[in-house]
Amino acid sequence: PPFHQALVGAITHLLAIFVPMVTPALIVGAALQLSAETTAYLVSMAMIASGIGTWLQVNRYGIVGSGLLSIQSVNFSFVTVMIALGSSMKSDGFHEELIMSSLLGVSFVGAFLVVGSSFILPYLRRVITPTVSGIVVLMIGLSLIKVGIIDFGGGFAAKSSGTFGNYEHLGVGLLVLIVVIGFNCCRSPLLRMGGIAIGLCVGYIASLCLGMVDFSSMRNLPLITIPHPFKYGFSFSFHQFLVVGTIYLLSVLEAVGDITATAMVSRRPIQGEEYQSRLKGGVLADGLVSVIASAVGSLPLTTFAQNNGVIQMTGVASRYVGRTIAVMLVILGLFPMIGGFFTTIPSAVLGGAMTLMFSMIAIAGIRIIITNGLKRRETLIVATSLGLGLGVSYDPEIFKILPASIYVLVENPICAGGLTAILLNIILPGGYRQENVLPGITSAEEMD
Repeated sequence: PPFHQALVGAITHLLAIFVPMVTPALIVGAALQLSAETTAYLVSMAMIASGIGTWLQVNRYGIVGSGLLSIQSVNFSFVTVMIALGSSMKSDGFHEELIMSSLLGVSFVGAFLVVGSSFILPYLRRVITPTVSGIVVLMIGLSLIKVGIIDFGGGFAAKSSGTFGNYEHLGVGLLVLIVVIGFNCCRSPLLRMGGIAIGLCVGYIASLCLGMVDFSSMRNLPLITIPHPFKYGFSFSFHQFLVVGTIYLLSVLEAVGDITATAMVSRRPIQGEEYQSRLKGGVLADGLVSVIASAVGSLPLTTFAQNNGVIQMTGVASRYVGRTIAVMLVILGLFPMIGGFFTTIPSAVLGGAMTLMFSMIAIAGIRIIITNGLKRRETLIVATSLGLGLGVSYDPEIFKILPASIYVLVENPICAGGLTAILLNIILPGGYRQENVLPGITSAEEMD
């Protein structure tokens, strides 16, 4: 398409993905109480890495990339894991720079697991089935809801200052939630997709009027920031790697689903040699981009599902639009004032939108599980995985008697639920009592 049409298409995509793209860095920064400079740098690097990743996916160099309008963005799957690992280090007295070097170090090494996975996708998909993937997405959503509701009440800083859950925080959070819900009820697809961004704008204006916005964190930010490989150094913890590596492997099937959906709405084959080649290239690009992202100081990336709705709405799946998006993201990331501005958004504003957004992630997991069917075998897998995953979130110390290398995995709800699902998927025979999920009932007539 002509440049002006490509620009309009790119802006439409950015409106759908920009807030979810920068939010993980803001949440992790607030939860770990990182400095404004560090959080702004994380946001900037998220945009730059997303731009680089989108460029690789769209252009497809050799076997790298899907060749589709696959937008790369920060992976929400890692948010609760990074918060848990970082908080543990913080409580042990580690300073900010060492925490970042460790979290980014294990993310850097773990990304190579995704690179390797791209070459064994057919075998990996036998183990990580849609049921397993759905459970993982569900656990991610449920785990993130806790983070969202804490932000709704004012965030971790408000807890420290004693203002958590006051009328200002709850009022602003509720206002954002109502606005987002309202716009999601609109008939216009564009307004529905922009609902979160509009809700945040309304909440931000309300926060300004209430004097809740502090711009002091932007005073010392440079005009331009350049990616600095291993800015915080490089350190590695095997125990942390076990957790992060597990999340990487579990997120591979999520990437497969996103690429498949993009191929479908782009009217490309979703079976056959071309499809398999795109899957391999897309997952390989996912891994390589996460290597780059972790090196420059961003959380791991993955393909984003949100842009599929834009493709459906506009009918435009041009790779030229993808290149325009990539360039725009890199340019935006070079200016730390943009990232710094997002750090001024009060936690309550983010919480109002994110609580709903994270709940929708959980709903997406339920949809994946239901789509695959809930027969007796799948019901056992879902019930056991959900029970152990949620149980661990209520009391992480229940398995503390286990060796440290195992405990570090099962204390995390996402890992506990996901690994349980994988184990049961391997152990339970495929033909186990597939007829019905309700014991003793095979038809409605038998109930009479």
